[in-house]
Amino acid sequence: MAGITIVFDFDRTIIDGDSDNLVVTQMGLTDLFNELYSSLPWNSLMDTLMVELQSRGRTMKDIAECLEGAALHPRIVAAIKSAHSAGCDLRIISDANQFFIETILEHHGVLGCFSTINTNPTFVDGEGRLRILPYHNESSPHGCNLCPSNMCKGLVIDQIRASKSEKNEFFIYIGDGRGDFCPTLRLEEGDHVMPRKLYPLSDRINSNQTLVKAKINEWSDGNELEKILLQLVDVR
Repeated sequence: MAGITIVFDFDRTIIDGDSDNLVVTQMGLTDLFNELYSSLPWNSLMDTLMVELQSRGRTMKDIAECLEGAALHPRIVAAIKSAHSAGCDLRIISDANQFFIETILEHHGVLGCFSTINTNPTFVDGEGRLRILPYHNESSPHGCNLCPSNMCKGLVIDQIRASKSEKNEFFIYIGDGRGDFCPTLRLEEGDHVMPRKLYPLSDRINSNQTLVKAKINEWSDGNELEKILLQLVDVR
């Protein structure tokens, strides 16, 4: 379906839980996480934890096997495949990280459905350790007071829109968290936002509806997400 860009958050949107928390809890990092939580930005904290994890002898394969246990509702998988088959441009904007997201999506057979994944990049260093970098260079602040220093999702939305050639292109944004409010404010009339019910994005939208130009379509689980999303795609 040409002319429709669907942007997904990842944690608590595509997957039901949080990929960072999954690795922290399942791989025995909770105590260190709690010790460092108040002294490091989240992105730097996860990078530090990955270094520590592999210093304990855990491998990239171990991390991948842990991530493959992430819960992904079967109807969300179906919705992603259906929207992709219809010709929509599917993208992800997430404050998780490249390795976590790609590992989970590949495990569920939907990695190839996404044209772009905008997230904190990862690499393997010379000692074989997974490292996590910030999406935005923190030495050049993005200037948004709604977003963490490592990533402004609203700025990414602006960049995606600027890259589109079709004047009648519209966006569907699906998310749950506080970090999804900034990109919601960048949406225009004719766009749609799909906040998850009873999550921070929904609360913020409901408290600031006059600031939101996009049409609001709330969802609570994978069944509702699929139903609403495919209805919006069919409208086109």
